Order: sequence, then C-alpha cells, then structure tokens
Amino acid sequence: MEQLILASGACDPANDIICKPDNVIELFQFEDNLFAIGPWGITRTVFLILLAMVIVVALLFFGLRKRRMNPSKYGVSIESLMLFVRDEIAVSIIGPDGVKYYPWLLSLFLFVLVGNLFEVTPLINFPITSRMAIAGGLSLLTWVIFVFVGLKKNGFGYVGALIWPTTVPVALRPLVGLIEFVSVFFLRPLTLAVRLFANMVAGHLMLTLLLVSGWVFMSSVGEIGIRALIGVPWFVFGLGIYVFEIIVAVLQAYIITLLSAVYVDSSIHIEH
Repeated sequence: MEQLILASGACDPANDIICKPDNVIELFQFEDNLFAIGPWGITRTVFLILLAMVIVVALLFFGLRKRRMNPSKYGVSIESLMLFVRDEIAVSIIGPDGVKYYPWLLSLFLFVLVGNLFEVTPLINFPITSRMAIAGGLSLLTWVIFVFVGLKKNGFGYVGALIWPTTVPVALRPLVGLIEFVSVFFLRPLTLAVRLFANMVAGHLMLTLLLVSGWVFMSSVGEIGIRALIGVPWFVFGLGIYVFEIIVAVLQAYIITLLSAVYVDSSIHIEH
C-alpha cells in the first residue's frame, strides 16, 4: 500500500482533480531497506521477488506432493495449469522437442503470473514486472536460451540462415537478412521486455491514481462538499480497471511464455 499512501499524501482535493505524486517514478522506486541479511539490504522490490519465487515453489510443491488416484481440486487445478503450458505452449509451438523446454516455460509462466498479480493483491499493489530490470532479466534469459539452442542445433548455419534467407528473392536477401539479424540478436529481447514492462506500468499507474483519487475525494466530503462527488466516477472506473488488470496479468504471462516458445522454435527449425 506504500505507493497508494504516497499518492494520497500528495493530494489536495480542494485544488486537484486527481491525486498524483510530483514524480510518478516514486511509485516504482523502493530504495529503503526493509531489513538486512549481513551486508545485503533487502528492499521491498527484492523481497517481493523472493516472495514470488517462494509462492511458485509452494504452488507446485503442495499441488504435486501427493499423487493420488482422486486428487484434490487444488491438485487438479495445478496439474491442469501444467498440462496447459506443456501441451498448448511447449509441445504445440515447438513440437515434440518442446518437452525439454517445458520446465523453463512453466517456471517463466508462473513467475511472471505471480509477479503480475501482485498488482491486484491487497497490501502489495505493486507488480514486480513493472520494473524494467525484472522484465529485461527474464527477456535476456530467453534470448540466451534461444540463441544457444539455435547455435547448438544448427551450428553457424543458424546465423547464416538469418543473414541469407533462402525463402525470399535473391535481390531482397541482403536487406531482409540484415533486418532478421538485428531483430533476432538485438530487438527480440528488448521488445519482449518492453511489452511486459509497459503493460504492467500502465496498469499500475491507472489503478493507483484512480483508486487513490476516488477514495481521497469521497473521504473529504466534509471539507470540500459537493466536489467530493468527483471521487465516485474515479473510484468506479478504478474498480473496472482493477478487474481488467487481472485479465491483463494472466494474458501478459501467457504472451511472454508463448513468444519465448516461438523464439526457441524459430531457432530449432531455421527453415521456417
């Protein structure tokens, strides 16, 4: 709730129409240490990253620790989620070889999903994926994997197929090859990170500013009178965005996992 309090503290309902801090970057920067482990300080962002990791491990551990003929509803839910990632993403996109990349894709999907859902989690209200370092780190990992797979599977023919694509007319091959080379080795990790980062930043900003503005105005009715009604549509709209952001959180986790599988597939099957 820290960022909500921050926005609220910067609000003057008598003169402002929406509550916002002087610098919205303050909604994403948590530099003060919550606690320290020896020489290492643990900030709120680092703590939430560790918490997301623990939640992912706990989800899988408690969902799979007892394999029974009649599993619990929770166990069925976790197994269904795992089968979805394996069958509908890993195997469906990459093919039979996708099973080898399934553990990584499942881990990526669950970590991003949990990190995204922190945005709509009470008392947290902060998606860790709205930090470019997190989205960029995950995208860089994906880049390392699909480039390594491409080189291992096809050798330097992987780079050659990018530079000189045989599926396009000869006259266009130098231009298309240059575009493909830049896209694969430079743009893919950047666009993958920005896609996740930008969506979560936008949602976090809208939720914080709309809900805080609505609440502050409605709670200030004794001070500003009829003007407090401004807060009603802000708050209602914020609740609508709140529901929408749950969908966005799931969708963005699916998209980054799907694209990661697509990139691996393009590295394995360079003829495509």
